[in-house]
Amino acid sequence: MLDRHEIFEKHGWLLSIGILVAVSIGGLVEIAPLFYLESTIEEVDGVRPYSPLELAGRNIYVREGCYTCHSQMVRPLRDEVERYGHYSLAAESMYDHPFQWGSKRTGPDLARLGGKYSDEWHRQHMIDPRSLVPESVMPPYKLLAERALDYRQIENDLKANRMVGVPYTDEMIENAKADLEAQVDPFSDNYDALLARYPKAQIRDFDANPREITEMDALIAYMQVLGTMVDFSTYEAEENYR
Repeated sequence: MLDRHEIFEKHGWLLSIGILVAVSIGGLVEIAPLFYLESTIEEVDGVRPYSPLELAGRNIYVREGCYTCHSQMVRPLRDEVERYGHYSLAAESMYDHPFQWGSKRTGPDLARLGGKYSDEWHRQHMIDPRSLVPESVMPPYKLLAERALDYRQIENDLKANRMVGVPYTDEMIENAKADLEAQVDPFSDNYDALLARYPKAQIRDFDANPREITEMDALIAYMQVLGTMVDFSTYEAEENYR
C-alpha cells in the first residue's frame, strides 16, 4: 500500500489534483464553522471598551511605534506565565483594532503592565529610560509630557471603533470629551457618570501636571489599564469548576 504514492509522483497532474483536494478539505474544516458561529471569542467578565482617555493613549502608543519592541501577548508557557502572569486571553484584545499581540520583544511584554509600576515611575521612564533601567535601549519620550493632548476628534475615534465592532453607545460618544477630562480630575462632577460607563476606570492626574491634559496623561492611563480588566482569581476558579 505504501508503494501507491508512486502514481502521484509519476503523474504531475494527478498530484496537483490531490493537493487541491487536500487543501480544499482543510480550508473547509477551518472556514465553514465561521459562517454559523456568532463569535470565536469567549466573553470574559470585566472586559470593556477603552475609555476615551485610554483610547487616546492607545493611539499614541501605536503612533510612537511602541509595538515594534513590546508585544502584548503572554504565551501559555511556564516561563512566560511565571514572568508575566496569566497567559493572554483573546477576549482581552477583542476591542483592540489592531491588536498588539506579537513575537518581537526588544523590551518586556506589556500585557500585564497595569498597576505594576506607579505613575511616577512611568513618567520618569518615558522622560529618561536609562535612569531606571540602565541597560535599556528605549529612546526618551520627554516630549509627551510637554505636548498637550489633542482630543478634538475623540468622538470620531469612538465612532470609528464602533464601526468595526466596539460597542460604544451613543451616550458614550456624546460624552466622550467630558469623560476624557473627568478621568484626569478626581473632583470632576462627571466622576460617577464616567465610572458607570467605564467600570473600574482609574481616575487621577497621571502626569502630575494639573494645568493641562498632556499626551503623557493619556499614554500612562492606557498602560495602567493593560491586563487589569479581568479578575483572574475569579476566572481561574470558573475554569477549574468547568
